[in-house]
Amino acid sequence: MPLRTAALRAFRILAVAEAFSWAALLTGMYFKWIAGTTDVGVQVAGPIHGGLFVGYGLAALVLWRVQRWPFLVAVLAGVSAVLPFATIWFERWAGRNGHLHDTVGSGTEAELETSRA
Repeated sequence: MPLRTAALRAFRILAVAEAFSWAALLTGMYFKWIAGTTDVGVQVAGPIHGGLFVGYGLAALVLWRVQRWPFLVAVLAGVSAVLPFATIWFERWAGRNGHLHDTVGSGTEAELETSRA
């Protein structure tokens, strides 16, 4: 599988997984700090969320390079990881705006790029 395709697939999966891990972490924080019952949720969800956060960030950096994202798109990807559930919004926005399409390498687009030069 080409790097571009693998990176796109990983990014889309990590965007959703990171959002779900936010939900788990926020739930664990509720039980730890508000309900005052247990901190097991934070102990379990914290490292999982941390790993998914790092994975999402690395996938975004790879896509910045291979998809040739503008700097602003890369910044939005990074900021979306910090805000709860924003990775899903960013993944959908980037998909609608053509930043997550595996179109490089198709004959039509390659011919179009050559004709523009």
